[in-house]
Amino acid sequence: MPITREARENDLQGILELYLFLHETEIPRESEYLKQVWSNIMADKNHHLIVTESDGKIVASCVCVIILNLTRGIRPYAFIENVVTHREHRGKGYATACLNYAKDIAINENCDKIMLLTGSKDKKTLDFYKNAGYNSLDKTAFIQWLE
Repeated sequence: MPITREARENDLQGILELYLFLHETEIPRESEYLKQVWSNIMADKNHHLIVTESDGKIVASCVCVIILNLTRGIRPYAFIENVVTHREHRGKGYATACLNYAKDIAINENCDKIMLLTGSKDKKTLDFYKNAGYNSLDKTAFIQWLE
């Protein structure tokens, strides 16, 4: 039975392997910097790395960051990124479970909205987000990549 939960300290390798189905082309080498970033993510109460595990393997994930805010009644908002499902496990509701878990976090944190960015132009992916309750009408996203 699949379980959706927040990542644990020992999930790093499974998450890095899953990211090969996102946009990464290789797993980062083990380094002090990687360990420090992972430690910071695990310690940050506003950074939620959500995973769905099936048969002991991480098969889907997303990141939900709660961002404190001085507008909208001083209510925070949630930002979702890095939504990914292992290719062999797509269409089973695992990413939806991650997004629903993130939504529960956002509600519990009294967020006024959840924003999600995707780099995908694939109609199936965009329809997935629309079916999950997101729209692309309310905001316009701009990205400036930094080298």
